[in-house]
Amino acid sequence: MTSEQTYDIAETMLGVDVPAREDRWAGVMRGVREVALLGILYAAYSMVRLMADGSLTSALGVARQLLVWERPLGLDVEAGFNQIVAGSQWLSISFSFWYASAHFVVTGAVLVLLFLHRPGSYGWLRSSLVLATGCALVMYLLVPTAPPRLSGTPYIDVLVQTSQYGWWGADVSVPGGWGEHTNELAALPSMHAGWSLWVALAALAVSCHWAWKVAGVTYALITATVVVGTANHWTLDIIAGWAVVGLAALVCWLVAGRGERPEPRPSQPQP
Repeated sequence: MTSEQTYDIAETMLGVDVPAREDRWAGVMRGVREVALLGILYAAYSMVRLMADGSLTSALGVARQLLVWERPLGLDVEAGFNQIVAGSQWLSISFSFWYASAHFVVTGAVLVLLFLHRPGSYGWLRSSLVLATGCALVMYLLVPTAPPRLSGTPYIDVLVQTSQYGWWGADVSVPGGWGEHTNELAALPSMHAGWSLWVALAALAVSCHWAWKVAGVTYALITATVVVGTANHWTLDIIAGWAVVGLAALVCWLVAGRGERPEPRPSQPQP
């Protein structure tokens, strides 16, 4: 019996569309492979962060050098803005929740939406996220950088200040706390800022509606504001994170040859 006859029997007797089921199964397996790939990436991300040099002295030296470069450009806004955020309970709590959750939740949600609804663009956008994260890991190994919250006065660790309202704990920056399980000196470039720019680029690349494009850009700008206000990154960390993601996206888009472009809206018939 040929495969065509088998399909006919299955469809006739069981009411099953065999090719459609096979297509769905192939889609499920592709999804499993993507989840595995991103899981491996995250595991590597965590491991490499732990491998980085943990010397606070050298990392503070890099942070001071960043400030030297920022001052002539008027970018050294971290201390003043951090004081404003820390002085407002509403701002400090909302900024802390944004910092602790949006980074993974929003990025993951956009990846899933792209996989399900924009498969033509998913490949190069996913690859750009992977490439940018890999470049960031190399920089964490080569240039450990202390964030403002580990730089002493006048910077205030807003997540520690608001720990009673969330799940992140007051020991996030001290030995024996989260500092034992992650590299606290992986600040340059900021991947909070970088991943949020990736979300904005994804919205600009595939969305047909202007509201989603605006939402993506707004999300990136808010995230940049949050990482500075919570004393987790310097302004130049943000610029570096944006640069790494922007260049990675450009390379992957060029290699892919094209991205999926929004469908043009049908023109209204003229009366």
